[in-house]
Amino acid sequence: MRRLAVALTGMTLAAVALATTATAQTAAPVVKTERGQLILENVPATPPEVRERLRQYVNTRGASFQGFLPNGGILIGTRFGDAPQLHSVDRPLGMRRQVTFYSEPVGGASLRPDGSGQFVFSKDTGGDEFFQGYLFDLKSGKAVSFTEPGTRNQGLSWTDDGKLVAWAKATKDSGDYDILVADPSKPESRRVLFKGKGAIGPADFSPDGKTLLLQESISVTKSRLFTLDVATQKLTELTPELNVAYDGGAFLAGGKAIVTTSDEGSDFARLVKIDLASGKRTVLTPNLGWDVEGYTLAKDGKTLAYVVNVAGAGELRLMNAETGAELPAPKLPVGVIGGIEFDDASARLGFTLNSATAPSDVYVYSLKDGGLVRWTESEVGGLDPSTFVAPKLVTFKTFDSGKKGAPKEISAWVYTPNKPGPHPAIINIHGGPEGQSRPTFSSTIQYWVNELGVAVILPNVRGSTGYGKTFVGLDNGLKRLDSVKDIGATLDWMAASKQFDMNRVVSYGGSYGGYMVYATMIMYPERFAAGVDIVGISHFRTFLENTSGYRRDLRRVEYGDERDPKIAKFFEEMAPLNNAAKIKKPMFVIHGQNDPRVPVSEAKQMVEAFRKNGVETWVMIAKDEGHGFQKKGNQEAQREAETLFFTKVLGVK
Repeated sequence: MRRLAVALTGMTLAAVALATTATAQTAAPVVKTERGQLILENVPATPPEVRERLRQYVNTRGASFQGFLPNGGILIGTRFGDAPQLHSVDRPLGMRRQVTFYSEPVGGASLRPDGSGQFVFSKDTGGDEFFQGYLFDLKSGKAVSFTEPGTRNQGLSWTDDGKLVAWAKATKDSGDYDILVADPSKPESRRVLFKGKGAIGPADFSPDGKTLLLQESISVTKSRLFTLDVATQKLTELTPELNVAYDGGAFLAGGKAIVTTSDEGSDFARLVKIDLASGKRTVLTPNLGWDVEGYTLAKDGKTLAYVVNVAGAGELRLMNAETGAELPAPKLPVGVIGGIEFDDASARLGFTLNSATAPSDVYVYSLKDGGLVRWTESEVGGLDPSTFVAPKLVTFKTFDSGKKGAPKEISAWVYTPNKPGPHPAIINIHGGPEGQSRPTFSSTIQYWVNELGVAVILPNVRGSTGYGKTFVGLDNGLKRLDSVKDIGATLDWMAASKQFDMNRVVSYGGSYGGYMVYATMIMYPERFAAGVDIVGISHFRTFLENTSGYRRDLRRVEYGDERDPKIAKFFEEMAPLNNAAKIKKPMFVIHGQNDPRVPVSEAKQMVEAFRKNGVETWVMIAKDEGHGFQKKGNQEAQREAETLFFTKVLGVK
């Protein structure tokens, strides 16, 4: 399966720490500056000593596996300049050779399965997420775009012979995707194969290339699978059940059955084999008790590799695809595994491994002899890796634990400084909301813990993925504020543990996590010292009205439809924008000007409300970014400014 400033330049850090927070009565005037692509308000200049130390952490880098090259080497993604690019590596721990050289980040690549060394990749502009598909030829070093400019393209999927690639295309204001196909070497061959409805996209071609497997995504708990006859465009639905989630699929040898993941009859996603003629389902992983979150099928159809999400940590497993028997698999450190893919000989499995104390690196496992070989060793900015802190997994009761339909408990990953407490703390809330905080490497968190002496708590409140479909639906629609109350339970657990200084706690989060920052500071205004919102939602009605069309219907399933009077009333009552007066503590709002998911207007209207209420507000807007900062220079500036903000509101040095 192949898919694809205020004049503070001379101010020391200690001086910043002594600065007092402006009150509603003494709020300072807004000081606006521009630095390169950044628009700043009330953000002071960074002292040199802060920049130099932080730069080491920002310059840690990771590598991601992108595929096996015909010469026996591999293709990886990593960053050595301002944005992630593609690189080749010819041997284990060998020199990496940069292949693409763009100012914009390059997305995942997929090798052409014909031995030519060509590959397709995607790239947008300024974070606008209108991804274009490109074919890159390693011999000539040239890249050719084969998609239509001004459209969003995703799900690049090859035929087994490498002659054609299929993908899904949407226009800016539409939630409907069309399925296109082309020989990417000849962009003029591009044609619409199927006019789609909804968020539909390709998953895999049958071995003979005559049938294309499609998936329609409706919500995190509901999707449908179809087969499309390439010659006749006949569409056949494979999964007419309601409220079942599938995740793509791969044709088994012979093309008469597929393997996919499904939560039908289970609270968790399991590997399932579906016979195309009879529709018969065979569950291949019946008793895991956790989600299967990724899988890949060897080209010869004999071996399945899959990853199980166990409380946030990934476990790699192998299976005989014909008999279902478990096969030997490598023993790996606790972490998260992704990008799994077999080579064309079905003899090696490549993947990316990321752990809490080490950046992402690429490994290759040999099925024949069980050998595990590390192919990359990513830099950590000259830092001593032995100082990196691993998190501990904690669980605790929440406000309604024990009640019917409520979670038994919630969990969090906790990073604690290696020095006596109680510690100031940052509650870092993940986005999604169908996301999950996991034990992955974060140089930002390591900096907060080791350099600022701040504890970091990453909660997985209701609505998080990884804990079953019942748990993920507990915050939908009118139950939205129950997830906010889970943060109240997190605060209660922190207070009871005696490890944290409860007068110095910051709420921090991005995207939906940014909404949670606003909401938690509104619900618990006296329990937080400050908040940092990154690309967050300030009103679900205005968000749904202004988000890109290709996302609107998917988000309505989760948040509720603003056109429903009952939902509309609820949105008005709970909107952070309408409750902004309850927030009295300092705020830092960070956003990308080109964000297609959460428009920058969500940030601007909230900043205006804060300023009217006299709340000290720092602002950082990047003119060349979208939904989060991807470029190194902007990331450095964000981390520097966050450090100064934490220094001020938490009194750390």
